[in-house]
Amino acid sequence: MNSTVRSSEASSGICETPAEIGEFAMRFTSTRRGARLARRLASHRLDEWGYPYETGINESVTAIVGELAANAVRHGHVPGRDFALRLTVLAAAGGSGALRFRVEVSDTRGERLPMAPAGSGVSAAATASMAGAVTVAEGGEAVAGPGGVLAECGRGLLIVACLAESWGVDPRLSGPGKTVWAEFATEQPRPRIGPEAH
Repeated sequence: MNSTVRSSEASSGICETPAEIGEFAMRFTSTRRGARLARRLASHRLDEWGYPYETGINESVTAIVGELAANAVRHGHVPGRDFALRLTVLAAAGGSGALRFRVEVSDTRGERLPMAPAGSGVSAAATASMAGAVTVAEGGEAVAGPGGVLAECGRGLLIVACLAESWGVDPRLSGPGKTVWAEFATEQPRPRIGPEAH
C-alpha cells in the first residue's frame, strides 16, 4: 500500500482560493477488508487533525469514505487492481472559518458508473456521461434507489447525497477508471494541525 500524508498551516492570500491544510492519500486492496481499513484510517487521520472521533465532522466524513470505498469494492472491482482514497481538508481564506472536506475514491473500472439517487436532480443520462464532472447539488430531494424501501443494499449514494454538499464522478486522469468524489462543508473554525494539536 502506498500512502501520502501532508499537513500544513498554509493560508492563501487570494480570498476565493481555499488553502489546503491537510491531505491523506493511500491505495487499498479492492476487498471488503480494504474498504473497512480505508474508513478506519480516514477516521483516525481526522482525529489526528483535530476532529475527534465522536464529532459530527468525523462521523459524517468517515461515513462518506465508508460508502464510497464500499462502492469501489463492490461495483468497481477489477481483479488484481487496488482502489485509492484521497482525503483533503481545505480552509477558506480570509478567516471565515469555513472548511471543506473532499473525499475522492478512485477505481479502475470506468464502464460501471454510479447512478444518482432517484429525485436527486441528476438524470441517468448525465450520470452516464464521462465527458466532465457530474454533480449532485445540494437541495435535491433524495429517495431510496431502485431496490425500494425494504432493500438491504443500494442506499450508499443516498447516504452520500444526504451528508455531502455535493458529489460526482470524474474520469480517472492517471489511467483507466473513474474517481467518485464528495465534498462535506462546515463553518466550524479549524483546529491546529500537527503534533502540537494533541
